[in-house]
Amino acid sequence: MFTTIFYQPVLNLLIWLYNVIPGHDLALAIIALTIIIKAVLWPLSAKAIKSQKAMQELQPKIEALKAKYTKPEERETMTKEMMALYKEEKVNPFSSCLPLLIQLPFFWAIFKVFRDEFTGKASGLIYPFIFNPGPLNVIAFGFLDFSKPNIVLAILAGLAQFAQAKMLPQQKPMIKGDGAKDESMAVIMNKQMTYIFPVLTVFICLSLPSGLAFYWFITTLLTILQQWLVFKKQNSSTKVVEGEIVK
Repeated sequence: MFTTIFYQPVLNLLIWLYNVIPGHDLALAIIALTIIIKAVLWPLSAKAIKSQKAMQELQPKIEALKAKYTKPEERETMTKEMMALYKEEKVNPFSSCLPLLIQLPFFWAIFKVFRDEFTGKASGLIYPFIFNPGPLNVIAFGFLDFSKPNIVLAILAGLAQFAQAKMLPQQKPMIKGDGAKDESMAVIMNKQMTYIFPVLTVFICLSLPSGLAFYWFITTLLTILQQWLVFKKQNSSTKVVEGEIVK
């Protein structure tokens, strides 16, 4: 099922793009493939971005509820109030997870496509109406070998991941009595998303063919663009609503 629904379509789309793009440059084919996949998943990604931003902005109220209900017997009351808060603010705490899970099979399919195509294992899965060009030229832009890891692309993918995380609202730790910082789960998650995940991205990309690191880099750049557009639209809507309230 995975092969039929994800792997073959991605493989054949990449081969078709490689055939029709002038110069048969694999890098340009990957860029086009990334744009198409991003366009298909755009509504889901936009929903995930909105939900993630809403959850970040709602975090101070959630932390206030946790501080209010600290006793074990108050956990049920805290849960009910959190659910009421989510409903009032029209935020689904799980809505950002599903779009990400849906994108994982595409990423895995692309990984398998690059791995198999570079070793010649994918030729038997090309559709009859798609011209089989044989082994793809893995030298991108005339000098970059996409079949081997590349430290520059790995670092670029990590930096793009860092830039994407920095665009999201950052939840600052609450200050307690003696000046100690409340390292809440939200704060820890913020730090992991902002600093640890980009570092992991670099190390992961160093163990993969650089064609996949290039895909990671391009799709993260497109996500940054999407986040900017979504945030801009939300800010514009907020200003309009505030202007109407003032009137």
